[in-house]
Amino acid sequence: MDNSLDTLDWSLVQAFLAVAETGSLSAAGRFLGTSQPTLGRQIKTIEAQLGAELFYRQPRGFSLTKTGAELVAPARAMQDAVRQIALTAAGQQARLEGTVRITASVAFSVMHLPPIIAGIRRSEPQIAIELVASDDSRNLLYREADIAVRMYRPTQLDLVTQHIGDIPLGIFAAHSYIAERGLPRSVDDLLRHDFVGYDTNTEIITGFNAAGVPIDRDFFKTRCDDNIAYWELVRAGCGIGFAQAEIGRSDPVVTQIDLALPLPTLPVWLTAHEAMRQTPRIRRVWQLLQEGLRPLVS
Repeated sequence: MDNSLDTLDWSLVQAFLAVAETGSLSAAGRFLGTSQPTLGRQIKTIEAQLGAELFYRQPRGFSLTKTGAELVAPARAMQDAVRQIALTAAGQQARLEGTVRITASVAFSVMHLPPIIAGIRRSEPQIAIELVASDDSRNLLYREADIAVRMYRPTQLDLVTQHIGDIPLGIFAAHSYIAERGLPRSVDDLLRHDFVGYDTNTEIITGFNAAGVPIDRDFFKTRCDDNIAYWELVRAGCGIGFAQAEIGRSDPVVTQIDLALPLPTLPVWLTAHEAMRQTPRIRRVWQLLQEGLRPLVS
């Protein structure tokens, strides 16, 4: 190998890794936002610079040669190092201005975050807020978000987490449902009613089973995994359902069914990458999120 390896361009390694992971120039191009001809030239350049063939060109895409396969792990290590450099550099920004990207579940983003974010904007008008409302777990390590609001404690390394508190849950039914079926007066009576449950999510089933009530998916005659749509099904009278106690109690369409049953709670965690946590604008938004979330929890 010659001295040209001392100046190996990261963009060439990035192109190699994208093609290796997607198997084609077109897919890699979409991922990187780069044209196929550009990627093709980059692959030829890195092969020439390394003096080795990295891919077999096939009619349906690219497959790794033995040398190419051996280079995937160090290429990923280089990718992680570049990302860590970017995180560390971003964490040193001292100005209390710029953009902070927050992610939370769709339901939490809709039900709780808008007034909190409005308060942040009033307090810090120089800080722009991007809200990623998604039920996917965004990877803070890769800067897909700066701060995450989670209903569980993240376990990734290099993350700072803080437990804000726990949101109590309640059992609710629409007035229209109660008028038709009556208000349950006991646990046995409750279990004879229709329930709205999740489709593929097993959290409610797990909760019932933990309480000593063995049920399965078929117990729920109406099922939906989207929490916003789930709540609308309860409000429409499809059956009895579960919701955050504050949300249910403030909804004039439903009534709470209180049989003194022990219900689980929803933990609320704030999470950020430790390299970014001390960035002034992120530290400030973290503080304001803390203040805004605390009235929601017990």
